Amino acid sequence: MAQLNSIVEYCNDLLRINEFNDYCPNGLQVEGEGEVNRIICGVTACQDLIEAAIEQQADMILVHHGYFWKNENAVITGIKRKRIQLLLEHGISLLAYHLPLDAHPELGNNVTLARQLEINVDGCVMQGSAKGLLWNGALASALSATDFSLFIEKQLGRKPLHLCDNSNKVIKTIGWCTGGAQHYIEEAAAMGLDAFVSGEVSEQTFHLAKELDIHYFAAGHHATESYGVQALAGHLSEKFNIESAFVDIDNPV
Repeated sequence: MAQLNSIVEYCNDLLRINEFNDYCPNGLQVEGEGEVNRIICGVTACQDLIEAAIEQQADMILVHHGYFWKNENAVITGIKRKRIQLLLEHGISLLAYHLPLDAHPELGNNVTLARQLEINVDGCVMQGSAKGLLWNGALASALSATDFSLFIEKQLGRKPLHLCDNSNKVIKTIGWCTGGAQHYIEEAAAMGLDAFVSGEVSEQTFHLAKELDIHYFAAGHHATESYGVQALAGHLSEKFNIESAFVDIDNPV
C-alpha cells in the first residue's frame, strides 16, 4: 500500500513536469482515494480502460493521454462527465503524463520504442520545439525498407505505412518521435538520417518524404506509445511495492 500523494510527487519529480510547456496538465488529473494498492496503466483514459480498472479493483489509472486538453471545451458534460463520474464513484485516481513521458531518458515512450525496435540510441535534440522529443540512432546492420517495415510489424504487432518507397536508400540511421510527431520529418532529414518513424501521418507528409528522400514509417500513434506507461508503472510497482498491470485497449490509429 502506498499514499497517493507520495506517488504523485515522486512521478512529478521523476518526469520533470515543470520543464515542459504541454497541451494538458501533467500529474494528478482526478483525485480518488488516498491509498493505492493497484495501478492499471494504459495509453488513453477511455471508457473501456476505466471499466477495466473497476473490474480489476484498481485504485489508480496511469495513462499517457488523459483529459483537459488545451482549447477543448471546459464543461464536464457528455463523454467527459461519464468518464469522470465513474472515476469518482469508484474512488479511482487518474494520473496522466504527456510530453514528460515522451521525453524521459529511461522510462519514456521514445527510449522504450527504441528498445522495442532494437535501435542503438545516439542522442536526441536538446533545443527548440523538438527538445527531448526527436531522437536519433542506428540499427546494428543496414536493412532494406521492406525488411525494416516487416521488422516494425513484427515488433509492434501493427503493419506500418511506409512512405517514400521509391527511394534507393537502405536504412541504417533512424530518427523517431512517437505519436503525432510526423512534423519532425524535416528536422530528421536535415540531420541526414535514412528514415524517420512516428505514429501518425498527414497528407503533406507523403510529399515531404518523397522530396526530402527520407523513408517515413507511420507505425501507429497507439502502438508507438504503448511502452512508456508500462515502464513507468513497472517502476512504480517496484518503488512502492504495489501491484500494476497494463491493459491494452487496442486502437488501430
